[in-house]
Amino acid sequence: MSQSRALISADLAFLDSQRPMPILAALAVRVAVTSSKWALRHRTRKTLKQLDTHLLRDIGLTPDAADIEANKRFWRA
Repeated sequence: MSQSRALISADLAFLDSQRPMPILAALAVRVAVTSSKWALRHRTRKTLKQLDTHLLRDIGLTPDAADIEANKRFWRA
């Protein structure tokens, strides 16, 4: 998830360094980026809930830590 967060941040930084966009276009881009980020969080947390204990151990999470992360709302980082 941190890799996609870095990509999104890099994309926004690139857009900010270019010619100024019209306000509505900039707003539309920010809404699209935010909704994509939220959708990714929702999908990954939903999948995290379904992982078995041995798979959680493989990715370095305890069942308690995975449960805490999986139960976060999609808008929370």
